[in-house]
Amino acid sequence: MVDLIRGRKAEEALHILRFTRRRAARVVEKVLKSALANATQKEIGDVDDLKVSRAYVDGGPTEKRIQPTAMGRAWTIHKRMSHITIVLSPGGSSRPPAGQADEKTVTVAKTKS
Repeated sequence: MVDLIRGRKAEEALHILRFTRRRAARVVEKVLKSALANATQKEIGDVDDLKVSRAYVDGGPTEKRIQPTAMGRAWTIHKRMSHITIVLSPGGSSRPPAGQADEKTVTVAKTKS
């Protein structure tokens, strides 16, 4: 899902995620909305000009559970999670001054997948 929004404007990425019929699209949309709210709070730039410069998913922690089976045996269940990172940067003509970085990591979220 993050391959669909990488490199696009934030508003366009929200529209793509809203109309994609995948379960992961809802989770990525929620993270993107959180990133936009953080960008507004930190005053990174105009929300309409923000661009998804980087978006990636890394492996997260795994919860291990045991499922009892017949004859006293047990099977392990691995509930895997992931870290979703979306980096927003000002796109277009509004470039930051030379002393400042042009990208900021706005949000990192954990989710079960």
